[in-house]
Amino acid sequence: MPEATTDSGEVLLPAPTAASPDGQLHWRATLAAAWVAQLLAMAGFSFVMPFIPFYLRDLGVRNEKLVALWSGVIVTASGISMTLFAPFWGVMADRYGRKAMVQRAMFGGAVILSLMGLAGNVYHLLTLRILQGVLTGTVSASVALVSSVTPQRRLGSSLGAMQAAVFLGSAAGPWLGGFCADRLGYRLPFPVAGLMLAVAGILVLFMVREDFERRAARAQKGTLGQVLSLPGFTGVLTLVLMVNFASTVVAPVFPLFVEQIMHTKTRVATVTGLILAVGGLVAGLSSLVMGRLSDRIGHGRMLVGCTAVSGVLSGLLAAANNIGQLFALRVGFGLSSGGTGPAMNALIARSVPNSSYGRAYGLTASASSLGFALGPVLGGAIASAYGLRAPFVATAVLLVLVAVLAGARIIPALDSQACGRHLVACESEAAKGK
Repeated sequence: MPEATTDSGEVLLPAPTAASPDGQLHWRATLAAAWVAQLLAMAGFSFVMPFIPFYLRDLGVRNEKLVALWSGVIVTASGISMTLFAPFWGVMADRYGRKAMVQRAMFGGAVILSLMGLAGNVYHLLTLRILQGVLTGTVSASVALVSSVTPQRRLGSSLGAMQAAVFLGSAAGPWLGGFCADRLGYRLPFPVAGLMLAVAGILVLFMVREDFERRAARAQKGTLGQVLSLPGFTGVLTLVLMVNFASTVVAPVFPLFVEQIMHTKTRVATVTGLILAVGGLVAGLSSLVMGRLSDRIGHGRMLVGCTAVSGVLSGLLAAANNIGQLFALRVGFGLSSGGTGPAMNALIARSVPNSSYGRAYGLTASASSLGFALGPVLGGAIASAYGLRAPFVATAVLLVLVAVLAGARIIPALDSQACGRHLVACESEAAKGK
C-alpha cells in the first residue's frame, strides 16, 4: 500500500524498526532494557529529593524561611531549564538517533548528580540543578525511543510500561534515598544516585538496539514549527501541560495537609512518604493495565475517562477528614492517574510521523517541565490565600476541564486526521490498482 502523507507532504510511516521482520524480534528486548533503565534513572533522580532542605542547611543556609525558599528554587530550577532545552534535544534525537539521546540524558545525569555531593554552597547546587535540566530528560528521550521501535498496535501497552517505570522509580527512590541519607549523611547519597544513572546508561548502551540511519534522518525535512502545525498536535500538547500542571498544584502543601488532618507534628514525614509511595506504586501498576486496555478501547477514551475520574477524586480529597480517607482516595487517584500518561504519549505518537518523534517528544517534555515548574507555585499561592484544601479543588477543576476539552475538541480532531490519512492511503491504492 502506498505511503500516506500529511498536508505538507511529509510521509507518515509506521515505526520502521518495528515493522521489519527483524524489528518484530528485537522491539520487546529493547522495551525491556529501556524499562529497567528508566526505572533506575527515576529512582536515581528522586533518590536525593527527600533531604534537599537538610542538605541546604549543611551548605550554610541557616534561616528556616530561607531554607524553604531555596528548596523551592532548587526544585524548580531544573524544570525551567528543561523547558527551554527539551525541544533542542528532540531535534537532535531525530537527527542523530533516539538511543544517543537516552544515553546523553542518563550519563549526563550521572555526572551532574555525583557533582552535587561536592557542592560548596547553595549557588553551586543551584548551578548544577540548572545543568541537570539542560542535560537530562530521560523520560521524553526513552519514550521517543520506545515509540520508534514499537508496533503501532502495541503503543499503549508499551508506553504504559514506560510510565510504570517512571511511577515505580519515583516511588522507590525517596524511600531508598532517605534510608541512605540517615546512615551516610547528605553528601554520599548523591554519588550513589549518580551510580544508578550510570548503570542505566550502560544498560541502554549495550542492551538497546535502534536501527537508525543518520543519512536518511538528515534528509528528512521538518522544523519544530512544522511539528506544531500538524493537526491535533498542539491540542495534545496543551493537554500535557494542563495535566502536569494540575498534578503538581498540591505538591508543596500535601505534607502540611497531612499534618493538619493528623493534628500532630509527630511521624508526619513518615505518613506522608508512605501515602505518596503507595500512591506512586498503585499508579505504576495501573499504567501497565491501563496502557494495554487503551490499545483496545482507544487512547482518547482512556484519557477522557482517567482525567475525569482523577478530577472527581481530587475534589473528594479536599473533603478528607482523616488519614484513612486520605489514604484510600490517594490510592484511587493513583489508579485513575496511571492511565493518563500512556494515553497522552500514544496520542502524540498518533499525531506525528515517525520521523518527527524526537521533536514531538522534546516539545512534550518542554510542556511537561513547564507544568511541573508552575504547578507548585500556583498551589502555594492558592493555599496561602484560601487554605490547604483549596489546591485540591483547583486540581479537580483543571482535570475535569482537561477531560471536557479532550472529549469535545482534541480527540475528535485527531480521529478526523487519522480518517483523512486512511482515506488518502485508500485512494492511492485504488489509483495504483487502475
